[in-house]
Amino acid sequence: MQFEFYQDLFAPFGHITTRKMFGVAGIYCDGLFFAIVADDELWLKVDDVSRAAFEEAGAEQYVFEMKKKSTHIPYYRAPEDIFDDEDSLHHWTQLALNAALRNRKPSKKKRQDH
Repeated sequence: MQFEFYQDLFAPFGHITTRKMFGVAGIYCDGLFFAIVADDELWLKVDDVSRAAFEEAGAEQYVFEMKKKSTHIPYYRAPEDIFDDEDSLHHWTQLALNAALRNRKPSKKKRQDH
């Protein structure tokens, strides 16, 4: 996988890191998990608020296959034009980042005794 390509692509949005997991690569922006790369394809995070926009654009949902079982996860294939159109890149990435923010699990804070 070309991690440097995705780090460069998403650099305008914040500090981009990648991490391999379960046969895919997770892409993080300032620690926020918003995209995956699987089978050399980019998939962006969606939620109930953003799903319709991806479906209207004809994007397909990622299906994770494991032990003969299919699981639909909340990531849709990124539209091809994000790779050569800055407005499109901004639009779709912002949808994914917002979905990731809305679905962020609260961090576990250490209990402080006084």
